[in-house]
Amino acid sequence: MKQPFQIAVERHGATVLRVCRATLGAGPDADDAWSETFLAALRAWPELDEFTNVEAWLVRVAYRKAIDLARARARRAVPLDPLPEAPTTDDGDAFFWWDAVAALPERQRLAVACHYLGGLPHAETAELIGGSPAAVRRAAADGIAALRRRFDSIEGILP
Repeated sequence: MKQPFQIAVERHGATVLRVCRATLGAGPDADDAWSETFLAALRAWPELDEFTNVEAWLVRVAYRKAIDLARARARRAVPLDPLPEAPTTDDGDAFFWWDAVAALPERQRLAVACHYLGGLPHAETAELIGGSPAAVRRAAADGIAALRRRFDSIEGILP
């Protein structure tokens, strides 16, 4: 029997948010991608096979929604003058962390997002972002190495 949708949101919401933030950076776009992921998931929920790996499915939906938003963001007008206020957050370290992930080269960022933050195996990550599992493994390792060089410790940050 398939679990209620609310349970899926509670169990996998944090994973989906990590994938969105790793792909788009911390901020409203990641929050929008999270919302659009669960809105799309809610629409598809009645047709979803009960034996589906819900977390992997949600990570795939989140990745695709994040890519859609990244493409839409690339088409937005860019302000020429400085913005009046810098974005703020209650947790400054977390904001800095997500910016560091978002600053990784695209393949490394997507590999880190899908494998380390989304929990997908390298083979599934390779299917999603393209390339071989070995190439994805290398990109993810390079991304983690870059984050380790930037931060004293990433223990406790990654699941």
